[in-house]
Amino acid sequence: MRKRGDSWRVELYKDGQRESATFRTRQEAAAWALQRDAELTGKRTPSHTLAQALDRYARDVAPKHKGERWEILRCAALKRLPIAAKKLSAITAEDIAMRRDERLKTVAPGTVRREMTLLRSVFDTAIREWGWLRISPMQHVKKPSAPPARRRRIQNDEIESVTIALGYDGGAPETASQRVALAFELALETAMRSGEITGLVWGRVQEKYVTLPKTKNGDQRDVPLSKRAREILALLRPDKEPSSADSVFNLEPAIRDALWRKARDKTQVVDLHFHDSRAEAIWRLSKKLNVLELARMIGHRDLRSLNHYYATSADEISDRLG
Repeated sequence: MRKRGDSWRVELYKDGQRESATFRTRQEAAAWALQRDAELTGKRTPSHTLAQALDRYARDVAPKHKGERWEILRCAALKRLPIAAKKLSAITAEDIAMRRDERLKTVAPGTVRREMTLLRSVFDTAIREWGWLRISPMQHVKKPSAPPARRRRIQNDEIESVTIALGYDGGAPETASQRVALAFELALETAMRSGEITGLVWGRVQEKYVTLPKTKNGDQRDVPLSKRAREILALLRPDKEPSSADSVFNLEPAIRDALWRKARDKTQVVDLHFHDSRAEAIWRLSKKLNVLELARMIGHRDLRSLNHYYATSADEISDRLG
C-alpha cells in the first residue's frame, strides 16, 4: 500500500491473481485489502455480485419504501450494466465515478443523483444487514449538483387547455381522462401530490378535510379542503355509498401519468408537468395562509424551503408602510 498524490493505492497478489484499487483514505485501503485477502485465501465465502445485491434489494427492501415501483425499475436497469457482473468488493469509487460521468452525457443530473442514491442504499444495506461488504465504494464519490428547483407558474389558459384536452367540461366525470382533469384541479386546490390523490380512499374523506395516513416524509397529515375542493370530491362520489376502502379517483398512477401526458401533448402548453400543480398551489395558498399554517397543510418540516413563496418586493413593502 502506498500513497499516490491525494489517494492511497493498494495491490494484492495471491496465487497468480493480482488485484489493485485506489482509495481516498488509508483506512479505506486497509479495509479493502483485509476483505479481499480473506476472500482470496478462502477465509470467507466469495463476495456476491452487484447484480445479486440489486436482486435482493428489489425483493426484500424496495417493497418497504413508498417509491417501491421506481426502485424496482431502477434495480432492473442497473442490472444490465457491465459493472453489475463485478463482485461487490471489487467495485471501486473509480467505477462509480466513471458510471456517473457516462450517464451525465445522456441524462439529466437529477436522474443520475437518484440512481446514485439508490446504489448508495444498496451498498449500505449490503454492509449493515447482509454482511456482504465491509466498505462502500460510494463513500467519497460526489453526486452531480442538484438542479435548481422548478418554480414554473401555471397560467389559467394552460389549465383550461389541458382540461379541454382531457375531455372535461363540468359535471360528474364519466371517463378516466375526466377524472384526471379533476385530479389536476384538486392538486391545484390542495397542493397534494399525485400519489396522494390517486391513493385517496373514501374512508379518509371528511366534510372539510382529507387524511393522508402516510405521506412522503412518513407523517400522517390532514389536508383542509377549500370550497372548490369539496365540490370536486362531491362530483366524484358515486350514487351508491362507497365503502371506506374504495378509491376516490379510481386511477392507477401509471394510467394517470399516461393520460395526462397524452392530453398535455395535444395542447400548445410547453414544459408542464402534473407535479407543477403542487408548486402553483403553494404559491396560491401562501397568499391566504401564514407560513406555519402552510407548512402544516402541505407537510413541509423545513420552513426555510417556503421562504421564496413569501418573497415580497420593495415596492410591496413600501405600500404597506404607508
